[in-house]
Amino acid sequence: MEFTLPTTVALLVGLVALGTAALVGMGVMATSTVLMMVTPAMLVFGALTLAIGVKHGEFRASN
Repeated sequence: MEFTLPTTVALLVGLVALGTAALVGMGVMATSTVLMMVTPAMLVFGALTLAIGVKHGEFRASN
């Protein structure tokens, strides 16, 4: 599988959507809390982790 930018973004959004659906489906917290606080936090954390991972991979590949 070739990890291009669209593929990577689609996988990140899909994973966050799956986590959001699971939290809403289980009913462990209010839906408004999940949608307004948890989902954006998952997206930001995923994007930061992805960026750090890409930079680390570039560093490892160049050495």
